[in-house]
Amino acid sequence: MKLDHVVYFTGKEPAEIVEEQQKNGRHVVVGGSHEKWGTHNALFYTKNAYIEWLSVERQEIAEKVDHSLTKLLLHDLEEGEGWGTICLSVADIKQFNEEIENKGFHTSGVLDAQRRTADGQLRKWRMLFVDQPISNELPYPFFIEWEDADEIRFAKLREDGTLSATNEQLEITECIFNVGDPSREAAKWALLLSRKIGNANEIAMQNVALKFVAHIGDKDRLTDVVIGQTD
Repeated sequence: MKLDHVVYFTGKEPAEIVEEQQKNGRHVVVGGSHEKWGTHNALFYTKNAYIEWLSVERQEIAEKVDHSLTKLLLHDLEEGEGWGTICLSVADIKQFNEEIENKGFHTSGVLDAQRRTADGQLRKWRMLFVDQPISNELPYPFFIEWEDADEIRFAKLREDGTLSATNEQLEITECIFNVGDPSREAAKWALLLSRKIGNANEIAMQNVALKFVAHIGDKDRLTDVVIGQTD
């Protein structure tokens, strides 16, 4: 299990995000449309994971769809832009679903998903959400299993220009969550992910550290994504 991507909720069009980020020296591309959810995105790939800027493309679809990430997007955008949540990839999502249900978690069940890219291609995957009311409490990560193996998927990303050589010199190293009770949240995630808690309420994943830090307020969220140079 490893970090697949982090999600930033925005009210901007993907093309706006691309223009803004390119001015900052980042190679970001328009991802495409999630036609069934009424959303679209821009993407910034690094060597080990990527950032997704997610926004509403068709409000009438987004408001009606029964999809946890879209609902969280609409909820959080009421207060403005910001980091939303993270996605972890698993090798066998059906088996993982069974494992966490046996721990007592309720889930969405495995969902088929797809995105139409800017050039009309379909990218397909399967995903899984932990059932949880949409609120200011920290959302659990959601999970993904891509249709293509990583080596094939990343080869395609290099070929179509999504993943540049410059991007591959960067990697996401930390995801930092500001929460009211770091010990409690770290324990909940450790149970879900079958991981141990390290020093200072940190959970070490295969390719990233998840850190839970205290804050004062009534909204618990991912607040910082640290990107560093690769070795």
